Amino acid sequence: MAATEISFKELKSYSCQLSNLTKISLAFPKDLEQILVKECSSYLGLILGICLALVLSVVIVTTGIVYRYRWKLRYLYFMAKLKYKRAPSIFKNALSYDYDAFVSYADEDQNFVHDKFINHVERDGELRMCLHKRDFLVGNEIAGNITDAIHRSRKTVCIISRPFLNSYWCMFEFNMARMESIYSRDGENIVYLIFLEQIPANTLPLVLLELVQSQSYIEFPNDEYGDTIFWDNLKQVLSD
Repeated sequence: MAATEISFKELKSYSCQLSNLTKISLAFPKDLEQILVKECSSYLGLILGICLALVLSVVIVTTGIVYRYRWKLRYLYFMAKLKYKRAPSIFKNALSYDYDAFVSYADEDQNFVHDKFINHVERDGELRMCLHKRDFLVGNEIAGNITDAIHRSRKTVCIISRPFLNSYWCMFEFNMARMESIYSRDGENIVYLIFLEQIPANTLPLVLLELVQSQSYIEFPNDEYGDTIFWDNLKQVLSD
């Protein structure tokens, strides 16, 4: 490679004009070098700051969107897995269900479900319920079993109690049933709530409170007469 030597005559007579129109004499090259380094460094910091702000904004917006639609994304994910594993014909006949209702309840309330609910609704009412301890497939992941059971049931009954509200999997089942209602049943309300105890409205999650306000719930009574009416009404709701 050829090298070319360039020499300046009377270097002091040359000057360099900066971006701010300031002129610096080439007679002081060290001063010019320091000014240029400082000016370039200031732009580098600005560029890095802008890039960091943009990345941070994208992360915040993306996180917000994912959080807002987290239940929809989870539901669509598990439904996609089910459709991949099963025959497409299973998903075409929306009017055919294996169960009349999927029952969501906390472990603390299993005596009520197995001793009372099943006796009145399934045995006396001749309705088929889906219970996770009895009907879930062994070896399958919990979330997949839940989504599958809800999709194969005409309705979902949630046994509401304080343990239910504090249970991750109970709230997961409730929200998956909501997503099933919105994205697979054309907005049909398939979720029905049974309150085992009095719970202040201001302690309920907003999505659950919406169902309460739409009258899609019933309270379990503490008297024998009310008990008979309760089971009759419940069997009627689950039969419709």
